[in-house]
Amino acid sequence: MIRRRHVFYVEGYDPRGAEGYHRLFARELTRFTKTWGIEASLSDLVVDNDDIAHWTVATNAPDWQTSTRYEFVRFEHVVAAAARRPMVRQTARALHWMFDDLTSGALWRTVRAAWRFALHLMVLQAPLLGWLALTVIAGCGAAIAVERATGSMPLGLLTAGVVWAALFALLRPLTNRSVLLQVANGWPIMRDFARGRPSGYDRPVEAFAQRLVAATRAGEADEILIVGHSAGGLTAPIVTTRALDLDPDLGRHGPRITLVTVGSLLPAFALHPAAERMRTAVRRLAVEPYVRWVDCQARKDIMNFWDFDPVAGVGVEVPGAPKNPIVWPVRLRDMLTDAAYGRVRGSQFRMHYQYVMANDRRAPYDYFMLVCGPVPATEWAVDPDAVVKRFGERAGFVARMEHSEIRGS
Repeated sequence: MIRRRHVFYVEGYDPRGAEGYHRLFARELTRFTKTWGIEASLSDLVVDNDDIAHWTVATNAPDWQTSTRYEFVRFEHVVAAAARRPMVRQTARALHWMFDDLTSGALWRTVRAAWRFALHLMVLQAPLLGWLALTVIAGCGAAIAVERATGSMPLGLLTAGVVWAALFALLRPLTNRSVLLQVANGWPIMRDFARGRPSGYDRPVEAFAQRLVAATRAGEADEILIVGHSAGGLTAPIVTTRALDLDPDLGRHGPRITLVTVGSLLPAFALHPAAERMRTAVRRLAVEPYVRWVDCQARKDIMNFWDFDPVAGVGVEVPGAPKNPIVWPVRLRDMLTDAAYGRVRGSQFRMHYQYVMANDRRAPYDYFMLVCGPVPATEWAVDPDAVVKRFGERAGFVARMEHSEIRGS
């Protein structure tokens, strides 16, 4: 049973940062305790430096207690800096990303791998492309009208420029109310990171990898989890492989180490022909015997790659049978009450975040029990239905059950 756990959480491309995630964690922890009937306490957020923050959690049930140190890698400064760039530069980078995906074949590979994900991405791209098309059409229309009325081509061109600039200026306040610019800024940055180009992510990743090695050598935890959600699903594997570079014996000594990717966008980046850094990380983890990798996928989440092999599916070949990952099919529907599911099922982003939120009812996948409970992550992943049945009233945990008991016979 896990009594001390150390979690290294790698967020996706999200402007909320450490403070926002601490508030989310606090809110969901309350929900978690109600669902399971246990006690829990949460510390304040501690900002260690520009790259790392942390908080601690203590959970108590009748026959187990677990203490969790939850470290958070801080990418919010990268996200904020990208959002402050001039709109012309942001738009140019977004258009280059879309054009590159099209000409490189990355888009078509994504369509073949997960057509729902590709459709979702194109739907997010469409408003930006539509608005840019509108500015061009409106500018050209104004130029033609003025030229016909005055007979002056220079005046028509000047009018076109004014109309275009005015409509383009409206783009920022309109997109600030949606995730449009977040997506348009995030994808080029993550594309660069997956290729090994400068992205702004390298310093926080290096800092987190060093903290991971230090925590392993300290030996104070029973289990270390590296959790990557969404776009963090491509960053967390690179954190892990960088830690292996720093300490090739990682996992051979000290606590068990498990990489857990949930709702991962890794395939979308690894499928790009130039994403060799990403595929190198996948190749190494696929054969790594001492660091386990669990990849959680959900059919109801269209923002992940359902029923997808994150090794062979991205074109990575390894000798023999790969040791990683364990693919954990997750049923989001099981986590929520009927009323709650009805409210959120139409929100793609809300469903995508359910992986790292608390449940309304006990289910084979429960993020808070995974990071704050007594069961090792790999044990959950191998037989989640059996594990959840081992929790009794007020989350009392039966360490061993007979096979017939697990099956309910």
